[in-house]
Formats: sequence, C-alpha cells, structure tokens
Amino acid sequence: MRILFVSNYFPPEVNAPATRLYEHAIQWVKDGHQVEVLTSVPNFPEGEVYDGYTNAFMREEVEGIEVTRVPMYITPNEGTIKRTLSYISFMLSAWWYGRRRRAKPDVVVATSPQFFAVIGGYLIARREDVPYVMEVRDLWPESVVAVGAMERNAIIRFFERIERALYEKADHVVVVTNAFKRSIQEKGIAGEKISVVKNGADLDAWSEPLDEDRLAALRDRHGLRDRFVISYIGTVGMAHRVDVMLEAARMCDDPEVVFVVVGTGAEWDGLNAQQDELQLDNVRLVGKVPKEEVPYFLEMTDASLVHLKASPLFKTVIPSKIFEAMVTRTPIILGVEGEAQEIVEEADAGICVPPEDAGAILDAVMQLKSNPKLYAQLASNGYSHVHQYYDREKLAGRYAAL
Repeated sequence: MRILFVSNYFPPEVNAPATRLYEHAIQWVKDGHQVEVLTSVPNFPEGEVYDGYTNAFMREEVEGIEVTRVPMYITPNEGTIKRTLSYISFMLSAWWYGRRRRAKPDVVVATSPQFFAVIGGYLIARREDVPYVMEVRDLWPESVVAVGAMERNAIIRFFERIERALYEKADHVVVVTNAFKRSIQEKGIAGEKISVVKNGADLDAWSEPLDEDRLAALRDRHGLRDRFVISYIGTVGMAHRVDVMLEAARMCDDPEVVFVVVGTGAEWDGLNAQQDELQLDNVRLVGKVPKEEVPYFLEMTDASLVHLKASPLFKTVIPSKIFEAMVTRTPIILGVEGEAQEIVEEADAGICVPPEDAGAILDAVMQLKSNPKLYAQLASNGYSHVHQYYDREKLAGRYAAL
C-alpha cells in the first residue's frame, strides 16, 4: 500500500504521538509499504523551529519514510487561543500543500492529537477519493475541559458535534485504549467500525547497548551516582501535575533518594519557579534532552513515575511511558487510574497510587528502595509482559492489516 499519514508531530520531536508514528512507519516500510508522513516543521513544545529546519515547505527521507513538512503558525505549547490558531494553521497548510505530494495514496490516516490534523486528513482523503482512517490518541475536545483549559461551553459543544461527524464519516477509527472505543460507541458509532491498537515499545531499539562513558558522565553531571533515582520522563503539561514530585521530594528525608524530571512543556516554567522557591537539594529539573539520551536517563532511573491529574477522563488513557519503563526493567509508580492501572496490575510491574497523592508516591518509593526482592520481581515481570503483549512490530502489523 501507499499510506499517507497526517500528523502534527514527527521526529526529531520526541513526544508520544511522534514516537508512535515513527515506529509504526518504520515497520510498515520494512514490510514493503510506501509511507509518506505529512507533518509540520519540528517545533514542539517550545514553539521554536529546530536547528537545521525552516518554517517552509520541504521534503526529506527518514529511514525510508517520505516526510513532507509544511509551514504553519508556530507558538509555544501554552495558551489555548494561540495553540488553537497553530493547530488550525497546520490543518489548512496540510490541505493546501498536500496537493504537491509525489503520488496518490491508497489510504489516508490522520491522528489526534491534534484534532485539526484529523480534519485536514479527512479533507485530503475526500479530495483524493480514497479511504480515510481516523486515529484517536486523545478524546478531544473532552481533554481540553479535563485539564482545565476551558469550561464546557458553546465552543466545546460545537467541536463535539464536529468530532462526532468525523467519526461517522471516517471509513475506520483506530483508538489506543478499550475505554476510548467504549466512549466513541456511546456517541452512537458502531463498534465494528472501531479497532483498538494500543501503544507499545520498539523492543529492538531499546535493546541497543549504551555507551558506558556517556552514562557515567551523565550520572556525575546530575549528581545521581549511588542515589535511588525516581524519574518523570515526558511532557510537563497541564494534564500531568508533575509538581506532585516536588511535594513528594519535600516530604522525603532519605538523603539517598533523588527526584528527576526530564522533559518540558506548558507547565515547565511553573515547575522551575516552584523549585526556585523551595530549593530542594533532592530534585533535579533536567529539562528537554535529545531523543537518543532518553534511554540513558531510564538506565539511571530506579523507579519511573507515570502520573496524570485526577480526572475521570484520564481513566481512559494509557501513557506510553509505562511500556518504556517495562522494556528497560524499571518498576513503575503509577498515579493514573483506569485502564493504565489495569495493565500495570495485570503485568505486576509496579505500584499503583492515587493521582495527586504525594504521600502515596513517597511510600511507594520507600517500599521499592527497601525491598530488593520486590523490586527485582516487578522489574522482571514488566520486561516479560511488554515482550509478550506490547511489541510495536506486532502492533504495526495489526494496524497495516486494518
């Protein structure tokens, strides 16, 4: 097949949507398909164009994937109005420049987030008169209300009507959780039109050996040698309440324990301001790192914190961080209820705590630190579980079959 995939995000951006698409696309190319990704110039989340790129129409090839980048209005990942304008600009740009592709696709797939990308994908598919697949990684606009960015007002209700219309018009809908499927079915969409393809991990990529000198240098640079390290690695956004780590760190009186945050996002400046005020010597705010450095931080991590705000909507979410922790034999401290909790409990790969409960997070940290037998068992269980059920190669094959 010739697959055209429309997405706001693609490497060198390192967020979950970019990683999922990249790993699927590489596997599709290996399996003999032609894949073109229609995306933006890399700028997430700072709203600054990455080195080596310009905010203009351009083409490149990434490991056999044809990548077409289109210009858009660029803004940091903060502020509802500016971000919405940015997403709309990508939708319009993708639709306009999409006419300059090299060949007609057999199928168009578009992914949400962001929501306007799926509108752009639908318009392209109809112009080309080919099947359209809508991938849902986030229940938008419900998530906008859940994180507190907007009240449920007339604007939200308007987009809810567009959301339902897109579900109805799509030839197929792919979601990443069973809960998402149930939610969309409750909107009147037939279950046989919806398939679940969950997130997973590229097992081969995570098995590559690390440079021991580089690993040692990073440990020394951040003062992590001979420490028990709790890491949050990912987007520091409105949905994540990463500041709960600072509260746990403030309560911790064990000098061997260090809390590390790797990433950036809309709440990064607020997190820095909080640390400037508290001056906690057991906290390291590392910020954004290159994608190739993430495995090094996971290697230095003794327990991986995966956390979201306490919201009914987030019970439907499965953060991809849990699979990266499993494949690196890192026990999970999970502050997410619902389907993610079911996976971690089924795998017996970590300790589940209530969201936004710093005391419970600290208790889990001390339990893992003080019980080497439990630690080793959780690490081994997660590694086995991700290999059995969440191999990205197998998931990509299922997706292509759809």
